[in-house]
Amino acid sequence: MLDVALASAVAPGGPWPVLWDILLLLTTAMLLGNLAERLGQSVIVGYLIAGTVAGPNGFGWISTHAELLNIAEIGIALLLFAIGLEFSPQRLVALGTSALRIGPAQVVLTTLLAYGGALAAGMGQREALLVGMMVAMSSTACVLRLLTDRAEIETRHGRNALGILLFQDAAVVPMILLASVMATGGTTTQVLWKLLLAMLAAGALLGAFYVLFNVVAPRLFLLPTYRRNRDLPILLAVIMATGSAWATHAVGLGPALGAFAAGILLATSPFAVQIRSDTRPLTTLMVTLFFSAIGLFGDPAWLVANWVMVGAVVLTIVIGKPAIIAVLSWLFGEPWRYGVATALCLAQVGEFSFVLATIAQSDFAGEPLISPLTFRTMVSATIVTLLITPYLVAAAPRLGALFETGLHRALQVLGARRRTAREMTVEEKIAAERPPSEDTIIIVGFGPVGRRVAQGLLDSKHKLVAVDLNPERVEAARRYGVEAKVGDATQRDILYHAGITQAHVVVITARDHVVARHLIHIVRDLSPDTLIVARCRYHTHYFELLYAGAHKVVDEDEVLGGLLSEEVFGLVGSERDR
Repeated sequence: MLDVALASAVAPGGPWPVLWDILLLLTTAMLLGNLAERLGQSVIVGYLIAGTVAGPNGFGWISTHAELLNIAEIGIALLLFAIGLEFSPQRLVALGTSALRIGPAQVVLTTLLAYGGALAAGMGQREALLVGMMVAMSSTACVLRLLTDRAEIETRHGRNALGILLFQDAAVVPMILLASVMATGGTTTQVLWKLLLAMLAAGALLGAFYVLFNVVAPRLFLLPTYRRNRDLPILLAVIMATGSAWATHAVGLGPALGAFAAGILLATSPFAVQIRSDTRPLTTLMVTLFFSAIGLFGDPAWLVANWVMVGAVVLTIVIGKPAIIAVLSWLFGEPWRYGVATALCLAQVGEFSFVLATIAQSDFAGEPLISPLTFRTMVSATIVTLLITPYLVAAAPRLGALFETGLHRALQVLGARRRTAREMTVEEKIAAERPPSEDTIIIVGFGPVGRRVAQGLLDSKHKLVAVDLNPERVEAARRYGVEAKVGDATQRDILYHAGITQAHVVVITARDHVVARHLIHIVRDLSPDTLIVARCRYHTHYFELLYAGAHKVVDEDEVLGGLLSEEVFGLVGSERDR
């Protein structure tokens, strides 16, 4: 038995070659990601370069990328699942303008213009159409990761970019069907029939997701075994994240979009914040693997030899595609500064181009739909645009504001001083730039002390948010009318998504002084201007919490001593009155 196990371990094939490739890729990504961070660049740049360095066109440490891409595709799904947890259906509806207007117009117009440009360059109709569809797609994984890291997902241009990306992801299904039919042969009727089946499957799946995530999952989280053992809720969270991606893939839909829908359905649950925190390590791992696997397609030698052609394609994409999005945004009522900022965030070719390019390699009438030269050019252009995306996203708000200011001055010079209906006053611009802020008070821990704090503040005009790991206490907080979230507040993500950056005061009711001190450090780091009121159970820890950064420490020994003295004084005074 042992000999068989050892033989299978060293035999070619099986999981071990892929595992070795993953180890090499992640190690290289860690080293180059760290180097990129030290140089002040985005870690995504390091991940992409890591894949190119380790890939078949670099040092050749990794010779294949098919299996890695299959695994790394899960990373996109997990990323969108995590982002979906932050978006309730109501918040998704608020993206309606960008998702339902700009998104479709951008996909159609970009595809048509790129199709025309490819025809002018001498390509055939099918090859030109594939190129047009590739160019129309932006990178959901890259843009959303960057916007989330920069805390700009809630800005106006961040919401617009998200809305457009979501529609692009929805357009993936008909594009794949069209490309597959073009590659294998088929009629328009077959395409429409497959699309109808995909829509019916999507509706059925959403219904199943709703029941699972809003009826079954909350009951599981409330089970005593799940409250006592932290491993079980983490396993359940991972199962929900990966299971939703698998289910949508199994019915022929995009796993990323299905995972996002599952996240949205879970977002209204009080467990959403903790689920996101539990699945984040897995998401980070898979997204890192995804960007590194994309880098495997890079061919530095070929790129250098054909830099003029690739550079021309990159410039066309980076200038032409943002121009289309900016103009469409303005036509649909967005101020220029936000339209330009949104456009710059989407000025790349997305990972979807690799899927289309793979399909295009299939034989159609004896030859592939896309030539080797076009394939290499589009792959190289995609990687280059992904490499420059972190810089464009970082500069997008500033460049958008500069563009609007320059345009305004140019209009003034030309005598066009009359403000159009689409322009905004200075006050409106400041209000739009300002993040949503309320006079929020966060109560960490909703036990007897936290409950008493809430009772004393219910009549105030403050917005109260409670965070507690115990689902029963969260339900109690909601019965008080307090917004409550299930989560371990010692995890930075939990406090961040509870709104710590907009909070005016944080009340820490933890009994353990070590936990309280840790929470104070986290709050001071995440939101230095937030006031901190901390509970101190024993007087010996009073100055420890004060020096940790609390603005006010309520010493239970001191308070209790004061109450006891008042009681004694009342008794003595009443005896004297007799």
